[in-house]
This record gives sequence, structure tokens and C-alpha cells, in this order.
Amino acid sequence: MNELILGTLLQAAAHGLSGWITAVPAAVVLLLQTASEELIFRGALLKALSGRSRTARVLASAGAFALLHLFNLSAGYEAGFVCVQTGAAFVFGAAFAVMALKTGSVIPGLICHYLIDAAGGEFASGAFLLYIDPGTGSMLFTLLLGLIGASVYGIRAAAMKLRLKMIGAGKADPNKAPFVIFSDNKRYWSVFAPVVRELSARGKTVLYLTASRDDPAFSCGIEGLTAEFTGEGNKMFGRLNNLNAAVVLSTTPGLEVYQWKRSPKVNWYVHLPHAASEISLYRMFGIDYYDAILLSGQYQAEDVRALEALRDLPAKEIRMVGIPYMDEMAKKAQKLSAESDPAAPSERTVLLAPSWGGSAILAVYGEKIIDVLLQTGYHVIVRPHPQSFTAEKALLDELMRKYPNSDRLEWNRDLDNSAVLKRADIMVSDFSGVIFEFALIYNKPVIYTDPDFDLSPYDAWWLNKPLWTASALPRLGQRLTEENMPRLKELIDQCLTDPRFARGREEVKAETWLYPGEGARRAADYLVEKYDALVRKEGEEK
Repeated sequence: MNELILGTLLQAAAHGLSGWITAVPAAVVLLLQTASEELIFRGALLKALSGRSRTARVLASAGAFALLHLFNLSAGYEAGFVCVQTGAAFVFGAAFAVMALKTGSVIPGLICHYLIDAAGGEFASGAFLLYIDPGTGSMLFTLLLGLIGASVYGIRAAAMKLRLKMIGAGKADPNKAPFVIFSDNKRYWSVFAPVVRELSARGKTVLYLTASRDDPAFSCGIEGLTAEFTGEGNKMFGRLNNLNAAVVLSTTPGLEVYQWKRSPKVNWYVHLPHAASEISLYRMFGIDYYDAILLSGQYQAEDVRALEALRDLPAKEIRMVGIPYMDEMAKKAQKLSAESDPAAPSERTVLLAPSWGGSAILAVYGEKIIDVLLQTGYHVIVRPHPQSFTAEKALLDELMRKYPNSDRLEWNRDLDNSAVLKRADIMVSDFSGVIFEFALIYNKPVIYTDPDFDLSPYDAWWLNKPLWTASALPRLGQRLTEENMPRLKELIDQCLTDPRFARGREEVKAETWLYPGEGARRAADYLVEKYDALVRKEGEEK
């Protein structure tokens, strides 16, 4: 955006000098014009397309630059001349874009552009002639509007940066913390707790930053753990953006995409997923700016590498560690089974556990899915996604009013889902990650919906291939559609008795849950190894 603002200013200055001052050397105006074009087309535009491949960025920059020259038709130039000029502009524009990407600067292209224009006869009429690209004068009004919009955006961005800096001023740690964990919600404590315990067992200290005042980290009593409430909103970002740490572990996507920026005083950012499925189902660019990622399946690593290639990103360190939180859930499930009395024969229990959003099961089917479940005669537990109570409050309020708790139906909001997962015989869900927790930990079948899922906001949209989940779900249970919904009871009974789904669960587990039982140890191994390597590197540089 800075390049766009400066380029627009220079463009306006070139037009102003040409129209109002008649004694300015052509070299000065030519420099302003050339610099403005480089900053806009090889600076701002290439940066705006940073998520695209190198080839796409070069072609887009060259194409936009070439199209600009078509405005010369409005100045009376012959079509043949303008076509040649436009073609040349595309070729040179592509070359300048490659230079900018290779060098990380618009200066080399600016110099070449300036010399080419000068050698092409821009000074042909003497030292005091002015350079004006014929036809670009008609764009002045558009450029001025762009200047106004860019200026407003730039002022707002600068104000936000200043505010975050002021909020974070004095909050940076005086000493570099070896390990920091950031959790944007208390519900992710289960993701980090196994890793924290493993680091504690090795005598390591951990600073746990959380955006929840009532995070379980505050009362866990783990030795070596210091929990700190970051505050919310800008206060939180101010703390994070001024963090002083060697290694930061987080499960939050969007680093360097939104307000959460990489702190210059952090050496290494590590991402730990919080679901046993696609890493590409994060919002676009969610993991692009992490240094490393801890995964549980080879298909995830393939997707990460594909996204890096498409976006011309440096390769992240990838370590296969497994799924620490699912290891803990498995231990808890075994303990619950051991403590429970042998279950007496009883009616079957169906757990409806949707995700949230416009493509989720409650938003798509609403009352209909609850009505059909109640018609099966089985006991129904509805456990909405925690985010639904905020993002879809009106929908849930209406459903809970119409279907209150009874001996046939109950609503569940337990922070720990272990007990409800154990109680259920089968789950009905959509694209929620809890499907894999239920099927792979409790070894039970699922029924899944296949709504019209819009991938456009997600990284998966870039990959242009079927989701791994699309091949996994049919092996875990039956697909529920509008057409077969009246036969839901039949589908439930078939899933509970057909042995092919038991075999399918073993296959899916082997693909997405590597090293079961070893996740925390392997994650801690990586974090400690990375910290030791950073310390050695710092010592060598001194």
C-alpha cells in the first residue's frame, strides 16, 4: 500500500509539472513518471498478489502495465502504433516484474525503465521538453481518486500500527522467554496441555499467553508454567506483536495476515493443528507465515508443500508428531471405560454434533434434522459447536425454545466432551473435526452430511483437488442427504452393524493419526531441539 500511495503521488506530480510548469527539464518529469509506474505495477500490485504464484504475479503486473498504454488511442495515436507500444510494454513490464521479484526491489527495474524511455526518444525535442505518456492525462481523475482512497487507508493503517505499538510499549519481556504458547481461547487448553506437561517433565519453563480470563492454564498447577491473560482485541495484539521469545507455539491461524504480526523479537513460530483432518481448511493464508508446522498425516504435508509452491513461499519445517490432544482423549476414554460398570442393554443414543456456519448441518437442515432424529425413537443429544452460541445465537435460541430438554432430547455444552462422546453410540455431524475424534478414539461409526460446502474462503480452494476428508468419511459411516433423511433410522442401524465401517476406521486412523500415544513427546522433542539449535546459532554469530 505504501508503494501505491507514493506511486500515485508521483503520477499526480508528473501531470502537475507537465501542465502547470513549463520550464522543468524532461529528465525530472520522466523520472517521476517512471518511478510512479514502477511503484504501482512492480511494487503495490506485486505485493497485493503475494498469495499467487510467481508466474501469475508477473503476468498480472505486465498485463496491467500493457493495458495502461491502450489509453493512447484516446490521444489520437494510430491503432497499429498503439498495438506495438502495448506489446512492448507487456514484454518490458514482465522483465521489470521478474527483476523486482528476484531482487526484492523496484530500483533495478526503475533504472532500466528510465533508460529505455530516455533512449527511445523521450528527450528528442531538447532539454526543456516535458515527458507525458500520451493518453495518461485522461487517467488523472482516476489516479486522484485512488490517491484519496490510498491516503485514507494509509492513515488508518498508520494509526492502527501506532496504537498497537503504544499499547505494547513497555510490555515486551525484558528477557527472552525460551518457550511461549499462545492460545486465543480456553477451549484449546486440551491441545496444549499434553505438550506443556512434557516440557515441564524435562525441566523447561513455559509462558502461556491466553485470551481467556478463565483458562484452565491458570489453575492447572503444572510446574514451570506461567499463565498470563493477554487482554482482548488491540491489547492482545499489542502484547503479541512485541513478544520477546525464542520459540512460539500456537494453534491459531492467520499469523501476519490480520492484526497478529510476527514480532521482530521472536526467532521461531510453530503451528500445532487442533483437528485430525485437512490443514487446508484454514482460512486463506492461515499458516503461510509460520516457520514450522507439526502434523499428523502425510496428506497434510503434501498440501502444505503444494500451497508453498503455488504461492512461492519458503519451505516450512515439517515434523510429523501425531496428535497430542487426541492421545490424551484416548487415555481418558480408556479410564472412563475402566471405571464404568458394565452397561446394561438400553436404547441407542445418537449424538448430533455439528460445526457452525452457513454450510453446517443446523444451518442447512435446522428443525428437520432434529425432527427426523426424534422419530427414530432413540435418545438424542445435541451438542452445537461453541462458536454457534455467538455466531448463530438466534438460530440456537429458536431451536432450544422449540426443542427443550426432555427424556428424549438433551442439549450439551460441557467444556470437556469426553463423557458425551462415550455415551453416544453413533454421531451425526458435518465437516466438524469432532467426527474424527469420535470415530478414531471411541471406535464408533458416524453419519455425515455433505452440504454444498463453499471452499472459496479456504486454502483448499487453491489446491483444486478433492479433500482427503471426502475419501475418509465414506469409510467411517453413511452419508446423509435430503433424499435419504426419511430413512435415517435404517442408516443408523446399518452403520452400527456393518463390519466394513470398523475396517474403514482403522484405515483412516493410519492415514491421519501417526504415532498414536507419542504426540506430546514428539512435539516437545521438536521444540527443545529447535530451541537448542537457535541458542547454538546465536552463540556462533556472536
